[in-house]
Amino acid sequence: MILLDAEVIPDWILFFGHFHPMLVHLPIGMLLMGMILYVFSKKVEAARQKSIAPVLWSTGIAALISCAMGWGLSLAGEYDQDTLFLHQWLGISLALSSLALAYMAQFWSQDSLMSRFFKPGLTIAFILVMWTGHLGGNLTHGSEYLTSYLPQPWRGWLGIAPREQTKGEKGVQPIRINNLQEALIYQDLIQPTLKQKCWSCHNAEKQKGKLRMDSPAYVMKGGANGVILIAGNPAESDLIKRILLDPSHEDHMPPKGKVNLTEDEIVLLQWWVKEGAHFNKKIADIPYDTRIESILTKYTQGTNQQEVYISPVFKENIPAAAEADILKLRKHHLLVIAVSKEKSFLEVNAINAKHVGDKELQDLDGIKEQVVSLKMGGTKLTDEFLQQISTYPRIISLQINHTNISKQGLSYLSSLQHLETLNLVGTSIGDEGLAEIAKMPALRKIYLWQSKVTDQGIHLLQKKMPKLVIDQGWKGKWPLDTLQISTKKPE
Repeated sequence: MILLDAEVIPDWILFFGHFHPMLVHLPIGMLLMGMILYVFSKKVEAARQKSIAPVLWSTGIAALISCAMGWGLSLAGEYDQDTLFLHQWLGISLALSSLALAYMAQFWSQDSLMSRFFKPGLTIAFILVMWTGHLGGNLTHGSEYLTSYLPQPWRGWLGIAPREQTKGEKGVQPIRINNLQEALIYQDLIQPTLKQKCWSCHNAEKQKGKLRMDSPAYVMKGGANGVILIAGNPAESDLIKRILLDPSHEDHMPPKGKVNLTEDEIVLLQWWVKEGAHFNKKIADIPYDTRIESILTKYTQGTNQQEVYISPVFKENIPAAAEADILKLRKHHLLVIAVSKEKSFLEVNAINAKHVGDKELQDLDGIKEQVVSLKMGGTKLTDEFLQQISTYPRIISLQINHTNISKQGLSYLSSLQHLETLNLVGTSIGDEGLAEIAKMPALRKIYLWQSKVTDQGIHLLQKKMPKLVIDQGWKGKWPLDTLQISTKKPE
């Protein structure tokens, strides 16, 4: 089959091609209905055949139209060519078989010789519809779609490997690294993430955007829009840019309905690309900072799934934020993300807006009733911003790491009655600021790496708030210290 460049395919062909998955079920249903009517009819053979002739004519015509739409869809080049070739010609054979059966039923039913071929023809059509449908399912859902949840002992009888037990949110298997010293960064860390979040649309059988990601060679090759990785430059790598887009954006990856990457997974992908996007180096061979070190610790413990906090806030019913207020924030390149499908809670993330400061963040007042999470790490905010959000009624999570906040700013946060998580990593907060933290009634977890808080201050805070989880980063002897790993690039 000859494939055209997607850029020269007229839009109207691709438009109608996208109706193929919807229309294709019509001839399948009609053919099966005709078979059922034929099998259960009590009429004589000639009358049985003639009674389903209209159904078979309709089946053949609908199948031909579906084939034409399927051809249009195939021009995008997003599917495995061998499977597509077989699916295409089986579909055409089914359409022609349906028309041939219709002709036989209409004009040869009275011919004692020719009518004998009708039953074998109907059987062949049944085989074709099942075979064609199976290959179509493989193209859209993968070759293991039908058998992925096949239980034992049937899996063993059919020679299919036991199904991997999954756990975690939406059935995603947590990645576990047993030995960091020997683990390969791509095979043991990056590839499992890509497999869970990307391979369903970018594999040997289906290549959305003509992109495959199921091997290093294909990852580096890229897709219809060119390469997706620029080693050493995550900011210009299309893979990273699409992941960081607002989830409502049509180019955001993974697309709507798929499980998004966690923040830890995004950080690790950026780190991997920044350090050269190597496919054969060990984790121990690549420099990393304390943030990467803390994430790797989670993977060694098998706890790399994001924690889910349940707050009384989520029991409230609130009106949706005005779209105009959300657009103001997006103009500053802030991500405004819906936290819940059922309710109007929002998260605001400044991962792409490190330039924003108190002036730009004043626009948050428009969604103060809806915002529950603020991720403002690395921005130019000051204590003035903390005074501003002290009136926000539903803040649950606040990340103000690597900012210029002070003890005075923390004093404003005691009015946040639902604040459960606070990130102060890389700030100048010292022991004197812990007195303000102790006034936060709902606080459950705080991050204090690279701050100026001392062990004595931590001890006093823990005594005042025994249920508070205080994360100070890695304590004790890091397993890779014996390899004398440096955070500087090797010469």
